[in-house]
Amino acid sequence: MSERMPVAGADGRRERKKRQTRTRIQDAALELFATRGYRDTTIAAIADHADVATRTVTLHFPAKEDLLFADDPFTPESLGLRLRSRGPKEGTLEVLRDWMHATMRSLDASDAEEPQDLGRVWQRRALRSRLLMDDDDLRGRARAGYRDLEQLVAAGIGEDVGQAADALLPRLAASTVVGGLREIYATREAQEKTGAATSELFDLVDGVLAFARAGIAELSPKPA
Repeated sequence: MSERMPVAGADGRRERKKRQTRTRIQDAALELFATRGYRDTTIAAIADHADVATRTVTLHFPAKEDLLFADDPFTPESLGLRLRSRGPKEGTLEVLRDWMHATMRSLDASDAEEPQDLGRVWQRRALRSRLLMDDDDLRGRARAGYRDLEQLVAAGIGEDVGQAADALLPRLAASTVVGGLREIYATREAQEKTGAATSELFDLVDGVLAFARAGIAELSPKPA
């Protein structure tokens, strides 16, 4: 008797169901973190709220922190790959803009799989941002990732302007850019776009980068 081969369609359904379960767990966790507080929310409570077994939660997210930090697409590894592959005439801020826009469009595409949830991605990110800022330990872990991003951006800008990555201009510009992009989801402008697609925040991304460009221009050595 020949062995039955797996059906591609069945594999796709299993993966889709797995993603949906993972998202449901994260949504349940964020809701409870927001109402009860991160420290006072147990894994058992999250499992109950998501209507899954506790073991299911820990299989997807081995540590409670992972519910906030796993699956973040805005990683230093992703940006570093894009910067290393940039063309000879591509400036760091242009690359950063392209990376941000592409990543946000990808988030919208994931939303499109469940049209009734349009806008949920950026709303989750806004809530996540507030939770991270409200907890000292979580804020410290988040800052480690922000520091890696700042170093990448500072190195790129330093190369653009012919300065060392640890010179004032590249460091200040990188801090401005990463700090500004980090704060976007928590701004009043973003909150006014309730139910919007993530791509509708492009203007805020571009505003942060325009602010940084102005600072770079102001601090760049002037021709004699």
